Amino acid sequence: MTSITKRALAMLALSLMAATATSALAQTKKTIAVSIPAATHGWTGGVVYHAEQAAKEIKAAFPNIDVVVKTSPSATAQVSALEDLSASQKLDALVILPFTSEELTGPVAQVKAGGTFIAVVDRGLTDPTIHDLYVAGDNIAVGANTAKWLAEKLGKKGKIVVLRGIPTVIDDERIKGFTDVINGTDIKILDIQYANWNQDQAFTLMQDYLAKYPQIDAVWANDDDMLLGVLEAIKQSGRTEIKYALGGNGMKDVIELVKAKNPVTPISTPYPPSMIKSAIYMTAAQLSGQAPMRGSFKLDAPLITPENADQFYFPDSPF
Repeated sequence: MTSITKRALAMLALSLMAATATSALAQTKKTIAVSIPAATHGWTGGVVYHAEQAAKEIKAAFPNIDVVVKTSPSATAQVSALEDLSASQKLDALVILPFTSEELTGPVAQVKAGGTFIAVVDRGLTDPTIHDLYVAGDNIAVGANTAKWLAEKLGKKGKIVVLRGIPTVIDDERIKGFTDVINGTDIKILDIQYANWNQDQAFTLMQDYLAKYPQIDAVWANDDDMLLGVLEAIKQSGRTEIKYALGGNGMKDVIELVKAKNPVTPISTPYPPSMIKSAIYMTAAQLSGQAPMRGSFKLDAPLITPENADQFYFPDSPF
């Protein structure tokens, strides 16, 4: 091939690249608003991280799509953020991880009424007809798979305590999955209270449980942030009869316990915060015309054991 031909091909390639870029830039601008809780605990810290990464990557892949990420420290603040987002610009799509299900259902319905594509992540709204796209883990399986393992290890008898998260659809689902299994055994749930997926609150609640109940065979905190608080409370108490303290979500600190074959926390279940990135990408595909993205998508929740823990361990992740 002559140098002239090479130069000609190179110029043609550059022309095609420029034409493609110009065409993309000429497309109608689209805006995806991403409304998520602030990093109030480890899991939501992971959500914020992956949302911000997705915003940068979408901008590079789709120059005509702007992704605006807004974090909120409370349900009330998230409602205000939605109002501000809707008032300041036309929203072609909203990707939202509701702080709480009940308080955000009405405000999201108002955004939907304006013709906005709605993608809900993780914590479903109380009215599931509002969303166009739903991406979440299988919360019933998170609870049920943990309960099946625990029931087998306890010989289907014993006394346990449970820590709930925040009043949301996913918390309800996890509790349902867990209690449906436990109710079919002779295991007694001594107490079940909210600790708001917060390590410090879980520590305090577990201290209360320890003071109130002289015999506890196992603990289920339905989130790994709470599990860390539970483990610290047990450690400080010096209690030795508690055979198992289990959580869920697959936090890397807990995966390390599983990898080390910790006798008290030998398993976990995955619920990756990167699901927010999946939802943003799917929404971008919807807006760009690459593919229609509607429906519900659930991630599996297999038990994480010492044998498969490496598959779920990401040391560079914030969660």
